[in-house]
Amino acid sequence: MNSLRKYRVPILIFSDFLFINLSFLFSFIIRFDLNFPKGLFKESIYMMIFINFIYISLFYFFKMYKTLWTNASIDEVMRGLSSSLAACLISIGTNYLFKEPIPMIIVLVSVVFICFTCIGFRLSYRVFRRIAMRNSYRKCESKKRILIIGAGSCGRIVIDEMIKNNQMDMKPICIVDDDKNKIGKFFMGIKVVGSTKEITKVVEEFNIETVIIAISKISSSSKKRIIEECQKTKAKIKIIPGVYEIMDGKISISKIRDVDLKDLLGRDEVKLDKEYISSYLKDKVVLVTGGGGSIGSELCRQIAEFSPKKLLILDIYENNAYDIQNELSYKFKDLELKTIIASVRDKSRIRDVFREHRPDVIFHAAAHKHVPLMEDNFSEAIKNNVVGTLNVAEIAGEFNAKKFVLISTDKAVNPTNIMGASKRVCEMIIQSINKKSSTDFVAVRFGNVLGSNGSVIPLFKRQIKNGGPVTITHKDIIRYFMLIPEAAQLVLQAGAFAKGGEIFVLDMGEPVKIYDLAKKLIKFSGFEPEKDIKIEITGLRPGEKLYEELLMDSSLNKTKNEKIFIETTENYDYKILKNQIIELLNIAISNDKELLKKKLKEIVKTFKDPKDVNEKGKFKKIS
Repeated sequence: MNSLRKYRVPILIFSDFLFINLSFLFSFIIRFDLNFPKGLFKESIYMMIFINFIYISLFYFFKMYKTLWTNASIDEVMRGLSSSLAACLISIGTNYLFKEPIPMIIVLVSVVFICFTCIGFRLSYRVFRRIAMRNSYRKCESKKRILIIGAGSCGRIVIDEMIKNNQMDMKPICIVDDDKNKIGKFFMGIKVVGSTKEITKVVEEFNIETVIIAISKISSSSKKRIIEECQKTKAKIKIIPGVYEIMDGKISISKIRDVDLKDLLGRDEVKLDKEYISSYLKDKVVLVTGGGGSIGSELCRQIAEFSPKKLLILDIYENNAYDIQNELSYKFKDLELKTIIASVRDKSRIRDVFREHRPDVIFHAAAHKHVPLMEDNFSEAIKNNVVGTLNVAEIAGEFNAKKFVLISTDKAVNPTNIMGASKRVCEMIIQSINKKSSTDFVAVRFGNVLGSNGSVIPLFKRQIKNGGPVTITHKDIIRYFMLIPEAAQLVLQAGAFAKGGEIFVLDMGEPVKIYDLAKKLIKFSGFEPEKDIKIEITGLRPGEKLYEELLMDSSLNKTKNEKIFIETTENYDYKILKNQIIELLNIAISNDKELLKKKLKEIVKTFKDPKDVNEKGKFKKIS
């Protein structure tokens, strides 16, 4: 096969020469019925030499000898027709320059034969090759039986790849599509047997082993609905990236991925005002505290896209900081990057960082976030979350930074635990210090981030890998979730809206029941919940809520972004709050938990006992 490829062009030129001359010969026969006028055929030989030269030259000009005819489509056919028509017109124009011109009808009829023979010869290779491949994959019974969802451009690529690539252990059996005009018809030789509402029936009827979602443009809600329908079957579920991703070279068609929980969130792509964001990040010195964490590192990745003058990654944990530094150094060669190992508790060290680098924008993501750990290590929550925030905020104001964005949490709303209460104090610091500073201080509040360090997803995956059980604290526990990149993007957008003192609330969509989340993750892993992997209820942990809330009891204002809201600003006296924090720190150092809780309730009026909140069983959501 490889040796034939070397001679592909000479073979095509020879075949074109042969077909051009045979076409003219047949045209002579049709015109004169073998009764050639004396001398005409002999005189036409010189004209034919010239015509051969015209056709082959134009075929070359129209890249007929460079086209990969194994993948030929309508574009290649149109190119062949165009080159043949151009050659015909030139032949007509030059025909009468010869002593004995060829009759016009012969020139016109011959071009029809040339199109059929020259283009047909090229297409025949693809046709015979496709027939051979189809026969080969149809005979292979060992391949997995595949249902394709989507009879469109993406589905075409998937089916074509399966037919052409014998290495793929997949065999397309049928297609479902919601376009009623396609149902009952054949697409790429595969029948469209129904709509996505009939997935369960189709999987059972055709003994489908794997379902592949192959729709290039699909809304998150539609994707979620289709996946949930697929989950009613025992078939494995996979998804192919959109065609635009393949065209951009981001992913190979062969890298069909498993469907995961991100696909089930049903969240549409975040629409960012990049010009707005760029206006406060481009050519600025940007500091991210907690820059090695899940949210902090993603903020660093996205900030780097906006060409800051310098990006400062500050973290106490050197391993994570080192990892994100290496990643960004490799991807952004021209980015001035500085990794700083420091604790936000150390005020003099933070002041030195500001004195040396003079950051314009600060994203404060450094915090302890685990509720049960902070219940046991309550003094650390105060030292790191509250005092750390106060330190960075005061120094940002001292050095006249332009913006300070605090990363907050839904657990700060009507908190029932020390971690949530500490984050609410952080929000109060931001709102109180904003009134006395030229820096715009704001907070951004959102819920759980899917797949972040220490979240339920990595824990569930480890438990499933170990054979179970998967542990949840309560069957009715509900949480808000969003993706890490989505959270970081909305934080950057909220920063652009900041005028000072606001608490931005991110629309987290519909809350998710953790029990259902566990069941879906078990199914995604190829097991049956409660049959292969047990789900164990362990009981609510100290300070844990059944339902998280994103809003305080106040009105919300809309922003230019439909997923970002602003909570009504509250007034706090900075001096009074700072004195309360000093008292709080002294109690934390004394290690008196009950006194600490009492003091926190004095500062945070909405700090409640978890039993009171859980018994009500109510939660709020953005409408």
